[in-house]
Amino acid sequence: MEGIPIEPALQQPVTVSLDDLKSDTIPFGLLEAAFGPSSLGILIVKNLPSRFSDLRHKLLSYASYLANLPEDKLGSLTLPASNYLTGWSHGKEALKPGVYDTLKGSFYVNCAFYQDSTLQSTSDRRHENFSEYAEPNVWPAEDVLPGFRRIFEELCTLVVDISVLVARACDRYALANIEGYEKGYLERVVKTSTTTKARLLHYFPSETSSLVLSDEQEHMRSKERVEDDDWCATHIDHGCLTGLTSALYIDESAHPPFLIPSPGMSSLPPLPALPSVPSPSAGLYIKSRSSAITKVNIPASCLGFQTGEALELITGGKFRAVPHFVRAGGIGHTSRIARNTLAVFTQPNLGEVVDKKRGLTFADFSKEVNERFG
Repeated sequence: MEGIPIEPALQQPVTVSLDDLKSDTIPFGLLEAAFGPSSLGILIVKNLPSRFSDLRHKLLSYASYLANLPEDKLGSLTLPASNYLTGWSHGKEALKPGVYDTLKGSFYVNCAFYQDSTLQSTSDRRHENFSEYAEPNVWPAEDVLPGFRRIFEELCTLVVDISVLVARACDRYALANIEGYEKGYLERVVKTSTTTKARLLHYFPSETSSLVLSDEQEHMRSKERVEDDDWCATHIDHGCLTGLTSALYIDESAHPPFLIPSPGMSSLPPLPALPSVPSPSAGLYIKSRSSAITKVNIPASCLGFQTGEALELITGGKFRAVPHFVRAGGIGHTSRIARNTLAVFTQPNLGEVVDKKRGLTFADFSKEVNERFG
């Protein structure tokens, strides 16, 4: 990524309201601008239910509480049998050959509970060799992180609910523009999946940054080049639609995320968030179809929805998956700034055909993706 220029932000993400999604009034041109071959591959949804902001702040605060638990507690939440794709994962992900990610920790959750509150893993027993979906969720005890599971499930349910509406809008477009497209296909896939996966991410405070830049210096540096994808390497998602919250930045030196819950405590208090992004260059970047790098800001009151590879296959390339990454920016060594966010990867059930030309199921495609990353 060294030396790739950031072009002026001429291309901005498309924004729609939740009410427009509910009423099926999103123009096809807007969907093409959001997800089509010349797009940034992201749609911002505004005017969310009032409970969203509270749920977001609470859950993203839990990411800091969780990541700072004692090692023995984190060890009990780590599932090697799931290939570290259920429960706590740190230092196990290879997004670049031979380089393992230690800059962030993740807590993965199977969202099969969206179908049935008793389900904690996929209900499809034919695919038990896909351990990342077959291994049931593991949750912190209530006396360790009270309210964590309840808030996690509630926010994920809301994100999937809205993903279903985005999928329905995509179906309307696909039915009109893709020969032989099955009516309601993507909505059905998202609504009935037991393989949707949520990932609560904690980007650890940078320990190596020794330079504190002014806003003007940081802005000029960002315009000149993207130095690196230091908090999350460049990648594309392989599901259908990825629901993203905006990041919550927390100064963990000013607000240490350590608290012993009192008996009967229903939830931990949300941690104070920084009022703005701590560095102009910190955040989510998308590599556009023209190879320009664009920084994308998701407002705190909104959700973003990105396209994944499965959606590209399903739509025959009408909608495209986009490479993206996360930068820490020049936050500096005097503060301990963590970045917390939630991604919900809506994915087909493993037996769903995602590429009709090849007869490729999502299980087949997932194997291809795993082989790609070794």
